[in-house]
Amino acid sequence: MEINLRDYYPFYETDEAIEVPEKVYKALLGWERQEVAYRRRLYRTKAYYSLNRGDDVGDKALKYCQSPFKVIVDKMAKHQLYTAIASLPDKQAKRLYAYFFLNMSIKEIAAVENISHTNVSRTIKRALKTLRQNLNNLL
Repeated sequence: MEINLRDYYPFYETDEAIEVPEKVYKALLGWERQEVAYRRRLYRTKAYYSLNRGDDVGDKALKYCQSPFKVIVDKMAKHQLYTAIASLPDKQAKRLYAYFFLNMSIKEIAAVENISHTNVSRTIKRALKTLRQNLNNLL
Protein backbone atom coordinates (compact mmCIF):
# COMPACT_ATOMS: atom_id res chain seq x y z
CA MET A 1 0.00 0.00 0.00
CA GLU A 2 1.16 3.50 -0.77
CA ILE A 3 0.61 6.63 1.36
CA ASN A 4 1.49 10.27 0.84
CA LEU A 5 3.61 11.60 3.71
CA ARG A 6 2.34 15.13 3.04
CA ASP A 7 -1.11 14.00 4.29
CA TYR A 8 0.30 13.01 7.67
CA TYR A 9 3.18 15.44 8.24
CA PRO A 10 2.47 19.17 7.79
CA PHE A 11 6.12 20.08 7.35
CA TYR A 12 6.32 18.19 4.03
CA GLU A 13 5.92 20.76 1.27
CA THR A 14 5.82 18.34 -1.65
CA ASP A 15 4.08 15.05 -2.23
CA GLU A 16 6.17 12.08 -1.22
CA ALA A 17 4.70 8.62 -1.60
CA ILE A 18 6.10 5.65 0.24
CA GLU A 19 5.18 1.99 0.46
CA VAL A 20 3.89 0.77 3.83
CA PRO A 21 2.71 -2.65 4.98
CA GLU A 22 -1.00 -3.32 4.74
CA LYS A 23 -1.29 -3.41 8.55
CA VAL A 24 0.11 0.13 8.85
CA TYR A 25 -2.12 1.34 6.02
CA LYS A 26 -5.22 -0.07 7.75
CA ALA A 27 -4.17 1.51 11.07
CA LEU A 28 -3.79 4.92 9.41
CA LEU A 29 -7.10 4.51 7.61
CA GLY A 30 -8.82 3.58 10.89
CA TRP A 31 -7.31 6.63 12.56
CA GLU A 32 -8.61 8.88 9.78
CA ARG A 33 -12.10 7.38 10.10
CA GLN A 34 -12.08 7.94 13.87
CA GLU A 35 -11.08 11.54 13.32
CA VAL A 36 -13.90 12.08 10.81
CA ALA A 37 -16.41 10.48 13.22
CA TYR A 38 -15.14 12.69 16.05
CA ARG A 39 -15.55 15.84 13.94
CA ARG A 40 -19.06 14.73 12.96
CA ARG A 41 -20.00 14.21 16.64
CA LEU A 42 -18.60 17.66 17.43
CA TYR A 43 -20.77 19.18 14.72
CA ARG A 44 -23.93 17.26 15.63
CA THR A 45 -23.72 17.93 19.35
CA LYS A 46 -22.73 21.57 18.78
CA ALA A 47 -19.79 21.12 21.14
CA TYR A 48 -17.95 24.23 20.04
CA TYR A 49 -16.18 24.94 23.29
CA SER A 50 -13.00 23.84 24.91
CA LEU A 51 -13.05 20.16 25.71
CA ASN A 52 -10.12 20.63 28.06
CA ARG A 53 -12.08 22.30 30.84
CA GLY A 54 -11.50 19.35 33.12
CA ASP A 55 -15.13 18.76 34.08
CA ASP A 56 -15.77 16.07 31.41
CA VAL A 57 -18.65 18.07 29.89
CA GLY A 58 -17.17 17.62 26.44
CA ASP A 59 -16.84 13.87 26.89
CA LYS A 60 -20.45 13.54 27.99
CA ALA A 61 -21.68 15.68 25.12
CA LEU A 62 -19.82 13.60 22.58
CA LYS A 63 -20.39 10.11 23.97
CA TYR A 64 -23.87 10.26 25.45
CA CYS A 65 -26.73 10.74 23.04
CA GLN A 66 -30.26 9.93 24.17
CA SER A 67 -32.80 8.52 21.80
CA PRO A 68 -35.96 10.57 21.19
CA PHE A 69 -37.97 7.89 22.99
CA LYS A 70 -35.77 8.19 26.09
CA VAL A 71 -36.12 11.99 26.04
CA ILE A 72 -39.92 11.74 25.93
CA VAL A 73 -40.02 9.12 28.71
CA ASP A 74 -37.77 11.29 30.90
CA LYS A 75 -39.98 14.35 30.32
CA MET A 76 -43.09 12.36 31.21
CA ALA A 77 -41.44 11.04 34.39
CA LYS A 78 -40.40 14.55 35.43
CA HIS A 79 -43.90 15.84 34.74
CA GLN A 80 -45.39 13.08 36.90
CA LEU A 81 -42.88 13.82 39.68
CA TYR A 82 -43.59 17.56 39.66
CA THR A 83 -47.34 16.91 39.58
CA ALA A 84 -47.03 14.59 42.58
CA ILE A 85 -44.91 17.15 44.47
CA ALA A 86 -47.45 19.88 43.68
CA SER A 87 -50.20 17.71 45.20
CA LEU A 88 -48.38 17.62 48.55
CA PRO A 89 -49.27 20.04 51.35
CA ASP A 90 -47.34 23.31 51.09
CA LYS A 91 -44.92 22.69 54.00
CA GLN A 92 -44.09 19.18 52.84
CA ALA A 93 -43.51 20.31 49.25
CA LYS A 94 -41.27 23.22 50.30
CA ARG A 95 -39.15 21.12 52.66
CA LEU A 96 -38.86 18.28 50.16
CA TYR A 97 -37.83 20.74 47.44
CA ALA A 98 -35.26 22.37 49.71
CA TYR A 99 -33.81 19.03 50.76
CA PHE A 100 -33.59 17.29 47.38
CA PHE A 101 -33.46 20.05 44.78
CA LEU A 102 -31.62 22.80 46.65
CA ASN A 103 -29.36 20.28 48.47
CA MET A 104 -29.98 21.87 51.86
CA SER A 105 -29.37 19.74 54.94
CA ILE A 106 -32.12 19.08 57.45
CA LYS A 107 -30.35 21.32 59.96
CA GLU A 108 -30.16 24.17 57.43
CA ILE A 109 -33.88 23.89 56.66
CA ALA A 110 -34.66 23.85 60.37
CA ALA A 111 -32.51 26.93 60.94
CA VAL A 112 -34.19 28.83 58.10
CA GLU A 113 -37.68 27.93 59.31
CA ASN A 114 -36.72 28.31 62.99
CA ILE A 115 -38.04 24.86 64.00
CA SER A 116 -36.45 21.65 65.29
CA HIS A 117 -34.61 19.38 62.90
CA THR A 118 -36.69 16.37 64.01
CA ASN A 119 -39.81 18.18 62.81
CA VAL A 120 -38.21 18.77 59.41
CA SER A 121 -37.07 15.15 59.23
CA ARG A 122 -40.56 13.84 60.01
CA THR A 123 -42.12 16.17 57.45
CA ILE A 124 -39.75 14.98 54.73
CA LYS A 125 -40.39 11.33 55.60
CA ARG A 126 -44.16 11.91 55.45
CA ALA A 127 -43.76 13.77 52.15
CA LEU A 128 -41.77 10.88 50.66
CA LYS A 129 -44.37 8.37 51.82
CA THR A 130 -47.21 10.43 50.32
CA LEU A 131 -45.18 10.99 47.15
CA ARG A 132 -44.56 7.26 46.78
CA GLN A 133 -48.29 6.55 47.15
CA ASN A 134 -49.22 9.27 44.63
CA LEU A 135 -46.72 8.00 42.08
CA ASN A 136 -47.86 4.39 42.53
CA ASN A 137 -51.45 5.53 41.90
CA LEU A 138 -50.36 7.23 38.67
CA LEU A 139 -48.70 4.06 37.40
